[in-house]
Formats: sequence, C-alpha cells, structure tokens
Amino acid sequence: MFGAVVVGIGTAGWVRIRDMLAPLLGSPAAELNVRGFISRRSLDPQQGVSQISVEEAVGREDIHVAFVCTENASHEDSIRTFLQAGKHVCVECPMTMNYKAAVELWDLAQKKGVILHEEHIELLTEDYKELKKEVEGKILQEGTLHFTGGALKPGFGFPAFSGIARLTWLVELFGELSVSVATMEEDSGNNCSKMTATLLTSDNRPLTWIEERGPGLPRAKKINFHFDCCTLTQIPPAPRGCGDLFMQDLIHFSAKLVGQVSAEELQREGTRVLHCLQLAERIRELCLVK
Repeated sequence: MFGAVVVGIGTAGWVRIRDMLAPLLGSPAAELNVRGFISRRSLDPQQGVSQISVEEAVGREDIHVAFVCTENASHEDSIRTFLQAGKHVCVECPMTMNYKAAVELWDLAQKKGVILHEEHIELLTEDYKELKKEVEGKILQEGTLHFTGGALKPGFGFPAFSGIARLTWLVELFGELSVSVATMEEDSGNNCSKMTATLLTSDNRPLTWIEERGPGLPRAKKINFHFDCCTLTQIPPAPRGCGDLFMQDLIHFSAKLVGQVSAEELQREGTRVLHCLQLAERIRELCLVK
C-alpha cells in the first residue's frame, strides 16, 4: 500500500480524497491509502480524514505519495518539498509557472527515483478522444483553437500556463510545436484578457491558440482546423463518458507507482509535459515584450 497525503482541500483535493476512499476495485488505485490532508486553514476532518502538518507528512514513513491540489502559484514549492523527502508527487496542471523550475523538479524526481506526475484529465475526455480520431492521418494546413472562460482568481498565473490544457491538446494532436508570435490584450478594470499565440508545426503549418477570459464568458472551445481533405469547425459529438476523469487519472498515476507503465511511456509523457511548459514560457516572453 502507498500512504498518501492531499495538499490543498479545494474541489480537486476533495475529489482526490473521495476517490482514494472509494477506488475502483481491482485497479492500481486500490493500492493508495489516504493518511491525511494539508491546508493553510485549520479544518475539521474531511470525509473522515484528519488534517496534518507539512512537517509531519514529510517525516512520516507511512506516507509515500503527495497529491498537490493548491493554486498554481504554490505548486513548485510543494512539489520540491515532497520530492526532496523522497515522496512520489501527483500535481494538478500546470506543474510550475516557469519552464526552468519544471526541468529542475523533473531532474530531482529522477535523482530520487520517484514518480512526478502532472494531471491532464483533458486528454481523458470523450471530446478529445473523438477529435483525435478525426484528426488522425490528416495533413494540417492551418488551424485555430479558441477557448473562452470566466475570469480567473489570483494565483492561477499567466494564461499560457493556466490554459496549458489547451496547449497540450494541440501538441498531442499535431506534434512538436514552436512559437512564432504571441500577443496579450488586457482590460484590468473589467478583469478581461485575451492571449493570442501563433504556433508552427514541424512542417511550418500555422496554428493559432486564443485564450480569452472575462466575467460572464461561457466556458467553451471553438476549433477551425483546415486539412488537405476537409475542414473541421466543430469538436465531433462524443459518446457519454466512461467513468470519472479524476478517477481515470488516479488509476494512471497509480499504475506508474506499481510499475505498470513502461519506461518509454514515462519518458514520452515527461517530454511532452516539459515541451508544453517550454512553449508556455516562450509565449509569455513574447507577450511581455513591449
């Protein structure tokens, strides 16, 4: 069994506790046993699980895993603390708010011989799976992914990082990308922002990624992918999902812990995670150039 602690008790942290208390029987997730949770606030037990301190979690030999579910800006410090103590870490995306720190943490996990897993439930959605099938085998000419959503609370970071789930979609669909141009429009008075990045595929086909946030904006993704044979203007209809996305991610992480994921797959996933963070860093740099 792997004893686990949950860091942060917002929605994601609450769901992690719930799923470990009632894992899918017969899955690797059944090997996890939640031992406590950590919060900046003093709280009563949550779902029967007691609050403990960071110091206790780091020092306890029966805690092997940390689930980092805090706001994005706090991820780096929490990951580093638990990796240095030789604990496995599962963190909500994005892992960090800068590429250099992500590389350092990835190297630290390798040195300590532990798993560092960045959650990406967007790759587990039926919408994504159907879109992946539609894109397979087609040659992209140009494309756009436009995301809209409500204003973010402080601590979520620059849009290229807070929206890295969309960037991950594009990398998984079209392969390694580079950044050509990026701009940022902001209306701080109304808490609105619009980031636009032009990305290039390995054969120099342009992909435009727009991340737009503001009060009252509906959470939605719009696509326009022009291929050699057709144009996709809507995400294909998807069947009803099979199971909870966070549970699926928990099972995937647990499979890594028990050695059911190959070294090649771990390397591929790590390469993709770092590539997306490097792209996000470059987008931010270009947006901040006056």
